[in-house]
Amino acid sequence: VQTFIRKLNEKTGKRYRLPTEAEWEYAARGGKKSRGYKYAGSNDPDEVAWHNGNSGSKTHPVGRKKPNELGLYDMSGNVWEWCRDWYDKDYYKNSPGNNPKGPSSGSYRVLRGGSWYSLPQLCRVANRDWVNPWLRGVNYGFRLAQD
Repeated sequence: VQTFIRKLNEKTGKRYRLPTEAEWEYAARGGKKSRGYKYAGSNDPDEVAWHNGNSGSKTHPVGRKKPNELGLYDMSGNVWEWCRDWYDKDYYKNSPGNNPKGPSSGSYRVLRGGSWYSLPQLCRVANRDWVNPWLRGVNYGFRLAQD
């Protein structure tokens, strides 16, 4: 992912990066337009997420489900999305309340959003997961932020 981002930045002259976990969740919840849904854009996972009950065990093209309040698609389900943060299960108990940047080190990276392989409840915007940073998976992906 970092190699892709580096090449994209060189090619475009722009600054793309993985979002922090806090940025990811803010976007998934709908930002200032949030209606407080459990999933990104609905309380019904079938409206907004590809999960193990409706995906046919595969990823789907983005935009086939309903978007969230910011017009973002597939923030719940389809593929787990890598975040820039290192994982610490207790980080948010002691983090700054405004735009936390995540731990400065760790052994695992944060994944958010759930995937086509996940139970629907794992696709909630509040759900967090972690994985070794070197691990690849058919149900992992990424979404970029732009500075």
